[in-house]
Amino acid sequence: MDAAAAAMPVTPGAVAYVIANPAPATPDDVRETVVQVVDLKPIGSRFSFMASDGKDKIKAILSTHFASEVHSGRLQNLGLLRILNYACNDVPNKQDKILIITKCEVVSPALDAEIKCEVKVEEEPAVLSKPASIVLKPRQDVKSASQIVSEQRGNAAPAARLAMTRRVHPLLSLNPYQGNWVIKVRVTSKGNLRSYRNARGEGHVFNVELTDEDGTQIQATMFNEAAKKFYPVFELGKVYYISKGSLRIANKQFKTVQNDYEMTLNESAVVEEAEGETFIPPVQYNFVKIDMLGPYVGGRELVDIIGVLQSVSPTLSIRRKIDNESIPKRDIVVADDSNKTVTVTLWNDLATTVGEELLDMVDSAPIIAVKSLKVSDFQGVSVSTVGKSTLVINPELPEAEKLKAWYESEGKGTSMTSVGAGMGASSPGSSRSLYSDRVFLSHITSDPDLGQGKPVFFSLHAHISHIKPDQTMWYRACNTCNKKVTEQIGSGYWCEGCQKNYDECALRYIMVIKVSDPTGEAWLSLFNDQAERIIGCSADELDRIRKEEGDDRFQLKLKEATWVPHLFRVSVAQNEYMGEKRQRITVRSESPVDFAAEAKYQLEEISKLTAC
Repeated sequence: MDAAAAAMPVTPGAVAYVIANPAPATPDDVRETVVQVVDLKPIGSRFSFMASDGKDKIKAILSTHFASEVHSGRLQNLGLLRILNYACNDVPNKQDKILIITKCEVVSPALDAEIKCEVKVEEEPAVLSKPASIVLKPRQDVKSASQIVSEQRGNAAPAARLAMTRRVHPLLSLNPYQGNWVIKVRVTSKGNLRSYRNARGEGHVFNVELTDEDGTQIQATMFNEAAKKFYPVFELGKVYYISKGSLRIANKQFKTVQNDYEMTLNESAVVEEAEGETFIPPVQYNFVKIDMLGPYVGGRELVDIIGVLQSVSPTLSIRRKIDNESIPKRDIVVADDSNKTVTVTLWNDLATTVGEELLDMVDSAPIIAVKSLKVSDFQGVSVSTVGKSTLVINPELPEAEKLKAWYESEGKGTSMTSVGAGMGASSPGSSRSLYSDRVFLSHITSDPDLGQGKPVFFSLHAHISHIKPDQTMWYRACNTCNKKVTEQIGSGYWCEGCQKNYDECALRYIMVIKVSDPTGEAWLSLFNDQAERIIGCSADELDRIRKEEGDDRFQLKLKEATWVPHLFRVSVAQNEYMGEKRQRITVRSESPVDFAAEAKYQLEEISKLTAC
């Protein structure tokens, strides 16, 4: 190799190498491969870029787990990246290739310019440019994973042997553009076989959550004949080889695991039990800071949090309305370095066994990590466990070490407030929050990029000008957890959150209203508690009025709620719909106008103007 090539910070011929070796059997089979990051940009929760070796380029996608490297500024456009493992896939119906990077490390932040150089790639073992030169050995001596496995497990069952001679793909490497793949996964959650009815007819559905050896998860769904075929095949805790499935972008409203994609298995999918194979996948967390829980209120997406335990309440016994059964409940309060606290409601075994352990050690302020929490607007913002939630005390995680150091150095003496403070209109002293950060509607609507990346919160004083009578104003909800239920054929309602069938359900509001102020108008999204106060009745009662008293009385009820002034606390965030980003304004709390308090506020604002 000439001196010019040896001095290059990227690996000459790296693009040609990954195309010629699209599926390395193990990370050890990947040679030293350093590329430059060009045209770095977000695609959903991932990032894509052009991987350049100075001569050639290939489109590359980073796994979701490496997005933090970009957000932290360690990985930048025009920076250098060392690829440690990857999969190079064909793009269907095109001649293009796409590089899925499943493991990498940052070599350098942004360089001054893009590297462009014609280089000659030697056929002999190359000496590549690292700070200390490395001589690469020829690859002829390296056995593929299928060869090694075949030698070690020659006596395996035919189906297992067939599965193991093919390369197993990590879940991180899968995407909708791939054709043939095989995954090795453990069933970590299995739903019930359910019947459903919709506008297209009746059918059956069944889903499982699958986890690979790296701890990456994906949800797989089967419909109709496939659901009936695979329901008895999948067993909780067992390991399987799966192929011939399809992937699509996950619906954020319904996904239950942290993955950009969801899997569908039809009747032609291949599912083979990996007999004798067992592994315990590591728990993969996607922590949300306590001060960032607001945007998740009322959504289906579950969150993970990590914090310092502050207090533990006694166990209470709560009687469920639906079946009169008593279930244990316990509240704990945790804090993190956003200087906010949140109440975590523990249910069932987590409230008793784990909760008692927490009560005994609360004075030592242990770090706790909780996975799969539902976020609600109770007390402004709070979280609670669901059936698949897990809690780990003093986990061996970098985030835990960082939190412990923060708490010992400054957190212990810091005054903290609840993340829900100022977001609930009914709590004592909270009405003042409806006067803080007061803006006109035009401040929000005139800035389409407001809420990009991080939701922002404001207070509004506005009149409700219109409520669309023909909108979908409510959904069928579980009486226990308030999640959406699915009507079962002749057998009540199925709740995915509780994993139970119920005879009855309730209607809960989820609607939009148009509000106006002197500067303009906007549509606000509204949840059940605020809607009940505005409409003046429950969703069940409003549905009864429409059915029994007629459409005129129904519309009159809506009109009675218009042209009434309200104070709103709202969040502004960017949502993506049909590939287009839209601004979403969501009501977090609401209150009728207290005219004495409003007059005092206006006088204070006027005094600020005169003081200037």
